[in-house]
Amino acid sequence: MSRDVLSAGEARRIALAAQGFGVARPEGTVGRGELLKLIDRLGVVQIDSVNVVSRTHYLPAFSRLGAYPRGLLDEVAWGRKPGLVEYWAHEASLLPMASQPLLRWRMEDAWQGVGVWKGIARFLRERRDLVDRALGEIEARGPLAASELEVGLKGQGGWWGWSDSKRALEGLFWTGELTTATRRGTFERVYGITGKVLPKAVAGAPTPPRDVAQRALLMTAARAMGVATERDLRDYFRLGVAETKVRLAELVEGGDLLPMAVKGWREQAYLDPAARRPRRIAARALLSPFDNAIWFRERTERMFGVRVRLEIYTPAHKRTHGYYVLPFLEGDAITARVDLKADRKAGVLIVQASHAEPWASEATATGLAAELRLMAGWLGLAGVRVERRGDLAGALETALQ
Repeated sequence: MSRDVLSAGEARRIALAAQGFGVARPEGTVGRGELLKLIDRLGVVQIDSVNVVSRTHYLPAFSRLGAYPRGLLDEVAWGRKPGLVEYWAHEASLLPMASQPLLRWRMEDAWQGVGVWKGIARFLRERRDLVDRALGEIEARGPLAASELEVGLKGQGGWWGWSDSKRALEGLFWTGELTTATRRGTFERVYGITGKVLPKAVAGAPTPPRDVAQRALLMTAARAMGVATERDLRDYFRLGVAETKVRLAELVEGGDLLPMAVKGWREQAYLDPAARRPRRIAARALLSPFDNAIWFRERTERMFGVRVRLEIYTPAHKRTHGYYVLPFLEGDAITARVDLKADRKAGVLIVQASHAEPWASEATATGLAAELRLMAGWLGLAGVRVERRGDLAGALETALQ
């Protein structure tokens, strides 16, 4: 086979290896260094507040490292000596601290009102008196949550019924003047002055030119995915279409990315020259619906042959697989899906529905049962209960006995 053509299986294994799968989970307690190394490999971890099983930002590390101490992520993200920073990268995200300068061009776009940031820039400009009062309060009192700041009108409640205080603080967060100092038990963001919250080495680091920063972000995405199309790479940090095409051409010309054909893929692929090319992947993992490996649904379907959809906002009677569904990675294939709920009062992880993919084997239920037990223990739950919904429920219930 030509060196510039990959089979679909080769591409899938390269991608999974790049995502941190296919290597043995650490033995013993996972430490700060191992967690930060994983997040550096991934480049970004999406944040989401849904807590039916666990908030999603805790799950990618569990999928790859096993039952690591959950408080460790809180420590490296929002502790006294953080190693991560929050910003709008894929969606709301945690990133390695060193990535903050690479997103300052996006902060400038927010300030200038470029593209999706028009409304934010308009509010910051038209309500500058209110915005300056909010900044002044934080300068004087230290980091504050929106609920502790009373400037302007109160909100109407609900998802986007923000108060003027919240709108001001979020606008300043997007423009980079504020950052997340910490988060409280209810997951409430506490805003601080960026130059005071971030280490001096980061806050004072030079701002790279836009093209340099975008090439760096694309290379981070390429290393995290191993092999990817232009759309895959663009989605990782939500870059613009035109800019991605230009930056990608520059990276190819410089030899940083290798054009590659993948059998069955309609679009041109690009390979990280340093990507591992394993002959097999021996993974076993439950994947958050917001996991980096599957968050771009088009890539997931192309890579694994499964159509993954988030059905949280779908009426219950129209859902195919359930409310909060985690695909099960077995080897280099997604072989099952489980709709999970952590019943903390009862101390049990409930499998509300379980479905097998057509290529699942007799070993799938056994492997999935082991991963569910591991997850239950990690969440501090005493056991796993299987509801009789889905074509895998019977086999899974037996495997858990």
